[in-house]
Amino acid sequence: MTLNNFMKHNFPGLELKSPLFYSWDAGIRFELGVNESSVSIHENPLYLQGVYRRAIDLFEALHSPEDELYLVVDVHDYGNVAALQRKLNIFAKYVKENSVLIRLRHENRPYIYPEDDEDATYRTHRFSLACRRADFRYAALLKAICNQDMGIRPIIHQSVYFINETKGTIYYVYDDRGCDLLGVNSEAIQWMYEEFNEWILDYDRPKIDEVFI
Repeated sequence: MTLNNFMKHNFPGLELKSPLFYSWDAGIRFELGVNESSVSIHENPLYLQGVYRRAIDLFEALHSPEDELYLVVDVHDYGNVAALQRKLNIFAKYVKENSVLIRLRHENRPYIYPEDDEDATYRTHRFSLACRRADFRYAALLKAICNQDMGIRPIIHQSVYFINETKGTIYYVYDDRGCDLLGVNSEAIQWMYEEFNEWILDYDRPKIDEVFI
């Protein structure tokens, strides 16, 4: 099954874009960054370690080694070809074997945030790779995503989605503050709601509880 067919069949009408949580009924928003006493990680060095641990723990609980996944990355094209080419290094850097990259697929789409593109000149390049979790360095990738607003390297500013075809879920870390988990229905992620309930973002907890209680 292709990514587009999977999305049409399991998440009809859903557009992969931030804020993902508010676009689908069966979803959970988890808090990653806690005990943040300062915006400077130098004043609170344990902050990012806690962010990394939660992001990785959630990923590993959700994605079993045998699950069929899609690693999806959106690269936005604002007309700078050189910058676009540099952004494609994400796959070369985090995918373990070049042989896996044969399965990499590319889709040239209209910019997914049209409200920010008055002249309709921007594009979104969506890259998807059918893989399993052992095929890529997911811990390093998650850390780089969490680093995007912290002023440290490595950094990934692109939107990265981990889509689990086997379980029918979408996992999206938007930055060090938190992540979104969507399921084809509430049953698909009920166990994540129960097991990691203490990590649910309090701001959205009432909406989430309505779905899973």
